[in-house]
Amino acid sequence: MTETQRKIGFAVCLVTIVLALLDLQIVSAATIPIVRDLDPAHGIDKIPWLISAYALASAAMLPLYGKLCDVHGPKRVFTAAIATFLLGSALCGAARSMDQLIAARALQGLGGGGLMSITMVVIAHLKGPGKEDSGRGANAGGLVAGGAMAVGPWIGGLLADHTNWRWIFYVNLPVGMVVLVTAVFALKLPEHHVRRPLDYLGAGLAAGFSSALLLMTDWGGKKYGWASPQIVGLGFATAVTLALFLWRQLRAPEPVLPLSLFKVRELRLGFAVQAILGGAMMCAIYYVLIYLQVARGIASSSAGLFLVPLAVGLGAAGLLTGPLRARGWSARTFTLSGTATTALAFALLATTTGPDTSLWLIRAELLLAGAGFGQLAGQLILLVQDSAPRHQLGVATTSIRFFQTLGNALGTAAFGTVLARFYAGHGPGGDIAALPRLTGATRVAGVQAFVDATQVVFWGGAGLMGVAAVLAWRLPKSGADKAGSVTGDELAGGEPAGGRPIGGLSEVSAARRRAVGAALKSDREPAGRPSGRPAKHRESS
Repeated sequence: MTETQRKIGFAVCLVTIVLALLDLQIVSAATIPIVRDLDPAHGIDKIPWLISAYALASAAMLPLYGKLCDVHGPKRVFTAAIATFLLGSALCGAARSMDQLIAARALQGLGGGGLMSITMVVIAHLKGPGKEDSGRGANAGGLVAGGAMAVGPWIGGLLADHTNWRWIFYVNLPVGMVVLVTAVFALKLPEHHVRRPLDYLGAGLAAGFSSALLLMTDWGGKKYGWASPQIVGLGFATAVTLALFLWRQLRAPEPVLPLSLFKVRELRLGFAVQAILGGAMMCAIYYVLIYLQVARGIASSSAGLFLVPLAVGLGAAGLLTGPLRARGWSARTFTLSGTATTALAFALLATTTGPDTSLWLIRAELLLAGAGFGQLAGQLILLVQDSAPRHQLGVATTSIRFFQTLGNALGTAAFGTVLARFYAGHGPGGDIAALPRLTGATRVAGVQAFVDATQVVFWGGAGLMGVAAVLAWRLPKSGADKAGSVTGDELAGGEPAGGRPIGGLSEVSAARRRAVGAALKSDREPAGRPSGRPAKHRESS
């Protein structure tokens, strides 16, 4: 690819990430107009499925998408995911009932999961040969993802208030068609012509596990009690499908999530930190909005504007990561700094949030949280891509998104349970749902109990990020140097030996590596065939 094609491809990737994440968040702000139009009598009961269908389908496909990239090459899978997403968007806009819309959202989610995960694989391939990887690609992708997650509900509210709700989906079509056509003609990525069997059984078990887990965390304590037969059954299904999935991955010839990845410390810790980040980010976004609406009486559309400082913090951190990497900051340094910054932001939210806290102080704390998330969003992806074996780049990249999705689900459920249990034990009415109906001194006591419960949730977020900081401290200090070193097999034109991560010989000097690479290449040349190099040069090598 030419440099111009690389820049065009990079722009296509960023737009693709925005499309994927906006549709994950944007519908939450337009549910009431949708229900009013399609099913005013019973549509309210189907809203959870409208929100969950996209997320469930997206999470279920993530493990398979990574393997498809490694087997068929990223371009084919990328364009197929875009086409599926656009088809689902068109069907969503044309839906005439809630059931049709939910089914179309599931189809859209099948493509949307590929847009977010495969895009990061494409970005990893867009680095020019022989160029140092500053991490700008992965970091920019992470920042765009965080920004879209933050402002998605606000944009959805604007479209729902000032246009027909169907434009939430139709707006994807012209933008998506430009992305699809540009990707077909501009992207020139490696294609794999050696076909290997795909582990469809493992992919199905992964889909079953993630779907059961997401449903259990979404319904538990809300639609059904945690001790209800429905939630207990989902918990049992989650455990069984997880056990079967792990069993299958140990025996499948081409597993969708090779357990050998977890033998690499950087990957193991990177996946864990990303899962924690997913839960903490939902805590910052979701429960700050709940606090603003319940305790401060701010309308949902106005509360969404408080996420703008979070997005600004994400962007500001992204602008600084490039210069800081040039000065020697490694992915480990960014991970430590980001987790510590985010933990501080949560601690400030926990100690200062009250019934009459200055709203500007809340904005400043969200700005600080965004700065912490911004240091983590792209650097964790870069850490995983630098540490993964080259032939498993696709599955490693999509796995980090998979663990973030699971972290989102578990974090939302855990924090929701903490909030509800704390309020039930200390607040009047016994249930947060009764708070809007309280009056006088009882309402004052209820608001204070709700604020206290919210503070406990924020302390939980601070604790999670503290655990993430401990995990980041265990990352190898030489992790940043590994991106610039390669093994002798790679220099000689071969694959990393035994699936070893790229850069596994960072302690070997540059001269030594050149000598080893030349020797290996010389050994591989057929006997009696001239090497094409002067004898003197071969001898010195």
